Amino acid sequence: MEIIEGIHRVDEASSNLAHSNVYLVINEKDLVVVDTGMPGNAKKIVAYIQKIGHQPSEVSTIILTHYHIDHAGSVKDLKDLVNAKIAVGAWDKDFVSGDKPYPKPKNILARAASSFIKVAPVNVDITLKDADRIGSLTVIDAAGHTPGSIFLYDPQRKVLFAGDTLRLDGDKVVAGPKQYVWDEEKEQQSIAKLATLDFDVMLPGHGEILKTNASNAVKELIDSNKKS
Repeated sequence: MEIIEGIHRVDEASSNLAHSNVYLVINEKDLVVVDTGMPGNAKKIVAYIQKIGHQPSEVSTIILTHYHIDHAGSVKDLKDLVNAKIAVGAWDKDFVSGDKPYPKPKNILARAASSFIKVAPVNVDITLKDADRIGSLTVIDAAGHTPGSIFLYDPQRKVLFAGDTLRLDGDKVVAGPKQYVWDEEKEQQSIAKLATLDFDVMLPGHGEILKTNASNAVKELIDSNKKS
């Protein structure tokens, strides 16, 4: 599904049980995939790329907003299919590469699932830091949901990729479920960084997309965090 010109949600890969969103950014010279969903999505992502008239070889980079299985689950398989570079936040790099074991989730159901669903490790080509650029996207450190969580901001298209740090609840922007958060205080600090940004569209890691006045909705959340 094309959200705005040049940005798609790969609905075929976003409809699994975890409901994690997979996005495709079409630039002038290349394609960028943002998150890969659960294991088993790689062929669906490639099929979507071909359906909209592009080739898998055009994918230059696969960016992970964080290391959780419902976002990094298909990264190894997708890299094998498209031969793209893998980009991950600095503090999540070792989990994706397999240099550190995945931490056990706090949530009981997620912990049970992690015991039999594994993420294949993959070499990380690009370690992302705050203010780094990949094509049209600027990296914003968003530590909190995981140590290396990131936002991705496209100032030209006025779009924010929010990972699991933010999501839409009805007509309000809220933080993600607390049971999956590594550090709530750091998460609030990361959200506060967005107060000065101007964006119309917010693309969360789960659930519905906010297509209008997104930065104002995020500022309302920031204001409510200050009062609490």
